Amino acid sequence: MLKEISIINGPNLNLLGKREPDIYGNESMEQYIQRLSQKSFLSKIKLSYAQTNHEGALIDLLHEKSSSVIGIVLNAGAYTHTSLALADAIRSISIPVVEVHLSNIFTREKIRHRSLISAACKGSICGFGMTSYKLAAISLLSQISTLD
Repeated sequence: MLKEISIINGPNLNLLGKREPDIYGNESMEQYIQRLSQKSFLSKIKLSYAQTNHEGALIDLLHEKSSSVIGIVLNAGAYTHTSLALADAIRSISIPVVEVHLSNIFTREKIRHRSLISAACKGSICGFGMTSYKLAAISLLSQISTLD
């Protein structure tokens, strides 16, 4: 049976490839997931992907996926900086969650320098564009002792 990593994106990330390409690039998430899934280091891993613009739906996805995946890569978008509820949801599940941001949040507006979810996550990766998702997947895989 394949093990699974879930990539979950928050608000406005459905517009990747169109929204502010100077910050977020020109590739859609669907295109990137397809490319990433073909990497040899993921040969024994299934990648699933979900995106929502709604805070409660993000929480529901975290709860739902926590019983069926080995880890979650989470780009919570702007909710990173505002949602205690999301931080509590991450703390309430037992699988590792890696926080991801495409841009370097510390070089952007001051409000983006503070993450309310970082302390609840296994780790954080920011500033490497779409490669941030690949780095997060690698970090989750490094936590798994065997992949059968």
